[in-house]
Amino acid sequence: MDDMKVINFMRLRTWATVLSLFLMLGSVASLAVKGINWGLDFTGGTLIELVYDQPVRTAEIRQQLSAAGYDDAVVQEFGSAEDILVRIPGNNPEMGTGVARVLGQNYDGAVEAVRVEFVGPQVGERLREQGGLGMLFAMLLITLYIAFRFQYKFSLGAILSLAHDVIFTLGIFALLGLQFDLTVMAAILAVIGYSLNDTIIVYDRIRENFRKLRKGDAVEVINVSLTQTLGRTLATSGTTLMVLFSLFLFGGEMIHNFALALIVGVGVGTYSSVYIASNMLIYMKISREDLIVPVKENQGEDEMP
Repeated sequence: MDDMKVINFMRLRTWATVLSLFLMLGSVASLAVKGINWGLDFTGGTLIELVYDQPVRTAEIRQQLSAAGYDDAVVQEFGSAEDILVRIPGNNPEMGTGVARVLGQNYDGAVEAVRVEFVGPQVGERLREQGGLGMLFAMLLITLYIAFRFQYKFSLGAILSLAHDVIFTLGIFALLGLQFDLTVMAAILAVIGYSLNDTIIVYDRIRENFRKLRKGDAVEVINVSLTQTLGRTLATSGTTLMVLFSLFLFGGEMIHNFALALIVGVGVGTYSSVYIASNMLIYMKISREDLIVPVKENQGEDEMP
């Protein structure tokens, strides 16, 4: 321990607090002014299943629909490269025929719309409500778990860290006007899990060092703990981000927003484990007394002859 060079992370904690407040205010303002651009999974729309006589590329279909005025169309393969599913806002029974005609003009072969269905906004409202309730319920369980596993001060720091990560990620999507669909919802839940895992590892080392190190105040103990977990944090975040950037660049448009949400979430989650979760312990004046294991009053009496 004495030979290890301790990095003074908490030296920047005041600046980090100001930065976090600025990011939160900016994210909330972005959500209030621009709002979330809900995808068809939440707003409803028309589903059109098209069958081609030869394999086609979804990127080319997307370009053709955009040129024809269907800018918000979502195109994906539906079981095979010949079976294509197109989702477009609006409820028009003739839309399937119109889309097939537009695509047939740019294709040397046959294109047929075999299924046209409308998904109403009521389904989207249910998905929004259930998704939001799911995230709130998950955070409540996380709060109870950490309060039981560690101490209530740790619980408050962890939940603020998770809220910081989720709000910032949503703010980025609102600011850029990116579509928020079920894949992005899944990415947000994955961000909560990733950030929580990173925070618990840091918290576990902080608790261990509070009990093991006899010298140093809370700032010094937290700096030692963060230094000890730095290698693991960088390795985990680095390898995760490499995979996510590969998905973002080469995974195709269907998972583009999913990968972006995870990239933003993993990056801000690594930051928040240090400067939100750990920093909050100092603001709440964490001490060794908070983490002392209570000794039973009759523990030594049973051992007496």
